[in-house]
Amino acid sequence: MRRPRIVIVGAGFAGYRTARTLARAARGRADITLLNPTDYFLYLPLLPQVAAGILEPRRVTVSLSGTLREVRPVLGEAEHVDLDARTVHYTNPEGDRGTLGYDRLVLAAGSVNKLLPIPGVAEHAHGFRGLPEALYLRDHLTRQVELAASGTNADECTARCTFVVVGAGYTGTEVAAQGQLFTDALVRAHPLRRGIRPRWLLLDLASRVLPELDERLSRTADRVLRARGVEVRMGTSVKEATREGVLLTDGEFVDTRTLAWCVGVRPDPLAESLGLPMERGRLLVEPTLQVPGRPEVFACGDAAAVPDLERPGEYTPMTAQHAWRQGKVAGRNVAASLVEGGGATGLRPYRHKDLGFVVDLGGVQAAANPLGVHLSGPAAGAVARGYHLAAMPGNRVRVAADWLLDAVLPRQDVQLGLVRSWSVPLDTASPELARVPGDQRHQSTASGPGAATEEDVNAGSEADGTDGTDGTDDENAHGKNALGKSTDDRNEENDVKDVNDVNDGNKAKDGSGEHHPSPEDGSQSITSPTPEVGRHSGGGNGSRVGQSSPEEGSQSIDSPTPEVGRHSSGPATEGSDGTAEGKPAPGPVEGGDPRDSRDAKGDR
Repeated sequence: MRRPRIVIVGAGFAGYRTARTLARAARGRADITLLNPTDYFLYLPLLPQVAAGILEPRRVTVSLSGTLREVRPVLGEAEHVDLDARTVHYTNPEGDRGTLGYDRLVLAAGSVNKLLPIPGVAEHAHGFRGLPEALYLRDHLTRQVELAASGTNADECTARCTFVVVGAGYTGTEVAAQGQLFTDALVRAHPLRRGIRPRWLLLDLASRVLPELDERLSRTADRVLRARGVEVRMGTSVKEATREGVLLTDGEFVDTRTLAWCVGVRPDPLAESLGLPMERGRLLVEPTLQVPGRPEVFACGDAAAVPDLERPGEYTPMTAQHAWRQGKVAGRNVAASLVEGGGATGLRPYRHKDLGFVVDLGGVQAAANPLGVHLSGPAAGAVARGYHLAAMPGNRVRVAADWLLDAVLPRQDVQLGLVRSWSVPLDTASPELARVPGDQRHQSTASGPGAATEEDVNAGSEADGTDGTDGTDDENAHGKNALGKSTDDRNEENDVKDVNDVNDGNKAKDGSGEHHPSPEDGSQSITSPTPEVGRHSGGGNGSRVGQSSPEEGSQSIDSPTPEVGRHSSGPATEGSDGTAEGKPAPGPVEGGDPRDSRDAKGDR
């Protein structure tokens, strides 16, 4: 007799918990497949610490194959679900297509960046939802301080040391808190001109920081941020973003090279593509997490509108707290549905009870209210870190070791240059994957299914007073709110001016083209005099920065500067001598619609 086939789409908080619970309940009596773009589960609550140089990237990633022994992980992104044929069509990281058949399907596709219709944001801002974005932000902050320290223009140095974070929910608050401490540490190693110091601005249309939490937690976070010098501006957001800075809604123009977009998320468009009843972009489900009329399909996490039995008439918010708990219920219910004669009688409805919230503010500071007891300072910090260690499904010893080392040793203030600005655009369909040149699959348009409309913006603002965020701030609510269970480097072309000069000089000197790459060449150059810097290639005809030919990687074998990842802006053109041109395309990049939450498609 054939064992039932179960496909889980997404390995974020909901998908990962579903797989783990289901594997234990099934006990080998079912074939469980977990479809996810990466081979790890990302513990997003600690991502700000990766950007701040406290934790190494792998500390917040938990291996799927290493922790889910009875689950078959499949690398890929779900492109289409055929409900009648009971198949999931997906594309793997190398562009090959595949199909998975199922008897039970769990949709845990998570959510995507919410891109509001604000001029310039798509071109000049970055989100903070995936590991590539955290790595980019860490490099970007380091680079800006280093360039400011060595610069001679006071105005430019001031702009480089000004950092704007939009969204004062969990993610935005923690990014600002951790980032401010990080840049202060960088300045100690790279002294700035007299009178210049790092300036951080935290903006939100809401009336207070952390508007979704208890006011006492909000006041604690506000007090800590202001004491560190962070400019907390409530009732203020970005009206327009440009290469030189941002125009605020209060009329002030702020010169900056950094815009971190943390205003919230919206459900992954995969849910909407099913053609089933929706609630503000989320798939309507029963309290048992089953899709009405499709008993073989379950949905949980940010992709599902789950009735809140504690608040009749409402739906659970899009937070990791609920995604994690819903995953456990989904796993149990899927297992129960496979039992002969069990049917709907063995299914449990989803109920929850909040036991407290924690918000890590960096250093020894935090805000927490475990079991309703309000804490701040070192006591809250100990509770926050203790909770994270208990909640993480792996890497606890490594995380604790990094925390200990950070307490006794200075942070390593170096930029690796592995993730460049063009590879983590705000409009990416997959923030958990860095964009590669020529990959059209991860691009979308501002008018696509994941884009916010004026109705979304107004509804979100009226609902919670924030920058249009569907009633929640963002993805990182797990761990920060669940005790119960950037930047755009708009001046990168200037940053590598010397590198481009080297390229131009080499082309003028050689003129032979004997080292120009074949289409399949990668990006490191064996002829490079500076192998520690990667090439910034350009050319192209109005294409988005970083968009090169499909077969061209970010590294080039003929690169004179392989220590810096290539910044391509379209297919590299060849000169008359056969050498590849390396001039960046001018002008702003095309905007678009973001995709994928906390689950950072993590749930996908």
